Amino acid sequence: MLSRSIVLLPIIVSTLTACTVGPNYKRPNISLPEQYLGTSLNSSNDNSKADIAVWWQSFNDPQLTRYVTLALKQNLDLTQAYTRVTQAQAGLSAANASLQPIGTVGAQAAKVYQSVETPLGQVLNSMPGFDRHGSSYDANLSATWELDIFGGLRRDREAALANYQSSNAGASAVRLMVAAQTANIYINIRGLQSRLDIAHQQLQTQQQLLSTINLLYSKGLASEFQVKQAKANVAQVQAVVPVLRMNLDIAMNALDVMLGTVPGTHRAELTEVKPVPVIPNITETGTPHDLLRRRPDLIMAERQLAASNARIGSAIAEYYPKISLSGLIGSSTIASGNLFSSGSNQAASLLGLRWRLFDFGRINAEIRLAKGQEAENLAAYQLAVLHATEDVENSLSTLSKRQEQLMALQDGENALKHAQKIALIAYQKGINSRIEVLQADSNALQFSDRKLQAQTDSALAAVAVYKSLGGGWQPQKF
Repeated sequence: MLSRSIVLLPIIVSTLTACTVGPNYKRPNISLPEQYLGTSLNSSNDNSKADIAVWWQSFNDPQLTRYVTLALKQNLDLTQAYTRVTQAQAGLSAANASLQPIGTVGAQAAKVYQSVETPLGQVLNSMPGFDRHGSSYDANLSATWELDIFGGLRRDREAALANYQSSNAGASAVRLMVAAQTANIYINIRGLQSRLDIAHQQLQTQQQLLSTINLLYSKGLASEFQVKQAKANVAQVQAVVPVLRMNLDIAMNALDVMLGTVPGTHRAELTEVKPVPVIPNITETGTPHDLLRRRPDLIMAERQLAASNARIGSAIAEYYPKISLSGLIGSSTIASGNLFSSGSNQAASLLGLRWRLFDFGRINAEIRLAKGQEAENLAAYQLAVLHATEDVENSLSTLSKRQEQLMALQDGENALKHAQKIALIAYQKGINSRIEVLQADSNALQFSDRKLQAQTDSALAAVAVYKSLGGGWQPQKF
């Protein structure tokens, strides 16, 4: 009868698998606006129009594209993130394995020489025909299976799967960060190089102006105040040059680290001064609802919430008894030649029960803990969504205002360049002095430096928009 019951038990258990205790997870319904405040672009539920998965290519700078691609292959922060995914995958495999029977094969051979000075040895030695030499041989196959009647193990698997998905999203978040930081560093390098070039031109202009004023001073046509002022202007520009060079060195070293290489590795490739990458035209931003499946940090937070929900069911399952089946078949003998003979065969079956019947107080505490963690993760997810939409709004606003600033500075630069031409023509006609020509050159260069800073800031703002929208990876459906 026992063997028949054991055979029928898995069939009974299969009918009870729907009895999974604990709350079933439902993705939170987050209320979000239909479009962003900071854009009047047509919105769509399809972010593929923006092609933000490879947004760095939209800057049309081959060197920028190359460095971002290298960073995504070699960056060590990203390597660490991928190893965390591997660890989470191992946890999922362990959770899956816990639902399956555990089989063990064991064999042993032993030889014994019995002492006759022990109580047991004295009793055995008193028996006729006692031999102090003995041998034993065993070979067994055993299996154990915990029947997941109330779904505790299945809830553990749900939690492990959500953790694995969260780790995947976390790796994607690091990927997004690496791409954005690499682009930012490269843009800053190009901006600093161009500013350094302008600073050298400014220094040359100020030195020419000082030389001209010194000449006029020697002839009594300029005051000492003018000489001192000109010297101060030269010193002011000279002081800017080492700071720009320092920041350029720091940026180049940071780029090498982002690429997973020793500082100085790629410096020779960046010697040639090139312009700041042109700001791309971001034609599609999607809707705030798209962030829920587009931004990896939000996916990670949502999956952590799902895992905490599953752990509530796992804790509730501790209220109920756990039933396991165990079995053994094998052979045991004291003569090696008789191993696996019909007389040495052995078998056993066991129906196990484990129930924390007098530990409900501890179980109650574990359930409260699990529910508290879920409530915390829910608040964290909701807050992450708010910060994500704030991030997008801020980045869109920043890009828009930076572009307005850049356009105004462009107009000012054009006006000063026109003033340069007028001053030069007037000087050639003998109307103006060389000092006025050099001052016009200096004013134009100062304005060009301001415009270049704004151009760099605008390119960085464009990167921030792509990053806030979750660009840089292909979203997965969970």
